[in-house]
Amino acid sequence: MGLNNVASAERLHIGFFGKRNAGKSSLVNAITGQQLSVVSDVKGTTTDPVKKAMELLPLGPVVVVDTPGIDDEGDLGALRVEKAKKALDYTDIAILVVDATVGLSREDNELIAEFQAKKTPFIIAYNKSDLLKEAPTAKDNVIYVSAADGHNINELKEMLGRFSANNERKVVLDLLQKGDIVVLVVPIDKAAPKGRLIMPQQMTIRDILDGGAVSVVCKEDELASVLSCLNKKPKMVITDSQVFGKVAAIVPEDILLTSFSILMARYKGNLPTLLKGAAKIDKLRDGDKVLIAEGCTHHRQCEDIGTVKIPGWLTKYTGKKLEFKFSSGTEFSDLSDVALVVHCGGCMLNEKEMGSRVAKSLEREVPITNYGLAIAQMHGILKRSLSPFEDLQKIILQ
Repeated sequence: MGLNNVASAERLHIGFFGKRNAGKSSLVNAITGQQLSVVSDVKGTTTDPVKKAMELLPLGPVVVVDTPGIDDEGDLGALRVEKAKKALDYTDIAILVVDATVGLSREDNELIAEFQAKKTPFIIAYNKSDLLKEAPTAKDNVIYVSAADGHNINELKEMLGRFSANNERKVVLDLLQKGDIVVLVVPIDKAAPKGRLIMPQQMTIRDILDGGAVSVVCKEDELASVLSCLNKKPKMVITDSQVFGKVAAIVPEDILLTSFSILMARYKGNLPTLLKGAAKIDKLRDGDKVLIAEGCTHHRQCEDIGTVKIPGWLTKYTGKKLEFKFSSGTEFSDLSDVALVVHCGGCMLNEKEMGSRVAKSLEREVPITNYGLAIAQMHGILKRSLSPFEDLQKIILQ
């Protein structure tokens, strides 16, 4: 996968925040070398977060996010401020843009407190330094820049490079050795995107290839034949969650078994928490409300997994009269009356945003799990689906 084809969820998200007319949009344009944002002397020109996936040296593939001013006024302004702060849910590194001729304001300090609360690395960029008699030198996470004359723009990009951590996360590579065979089970039904594989499948195949292992891809009704044809026992079978039960019945016990959804939960660092949430399915009661949440929006099919299959499986498995609510895309509904959240694999959400959703659930003491773990729990194969991760199986027994 070339850098230009890196999915937005896997790119470093850099958010620009600050008051109106601090020069956020001008600084975005100066750093990117493109006219990504509209620039005007009129306050409040940026009314919604503006996202752009691009290459930014020395960082590589990134998503640049220009946000509305945090000091906007009126009812409409309050909505814009809310949107700006919501962008923190998916921001990996924040740049607080401050008018150097004015200095830090109350709103700026409040935003710094939010960065710290969300553990978001941040840089304070004092813009308009060309209007100062003398601009101080950069120190720690503070730098004086000018979007107007380009002062310290390259230095700011280099500072961003130092703040960005190397991503050593692997989908499955660390579980394999060179020459291992991995069988991937990919159903092709009405809900499958035409002419392509979904992102978790693509990422898994690439990880396998990078490790010198061998991937064999088949549909669920071809699995038994594929296993019988191989002259070497596969190290692992990875399946789409929808056919977990059928695949588990075919795969011998001495072959590791898991799902793309479980691998994605591990990849994004949420697997232990989501695993504990799966155990809460057995404790659901009549009248409990379950939120089915998805990170992307897509055309619903008649047998859609989120709105049809999982509610049906949960109702049948628990034998309870449950209520269901649904959210998709950037919306993550109010959790005040929710007994359990069942989330998709989150492949279209970056690690920060998925982590933010998990944290929001925990703050409200609402258990959260994902599709793969929930389906494994309901099919009685949760322990088996964690066979590649021996250290996590003890959580099931707690």
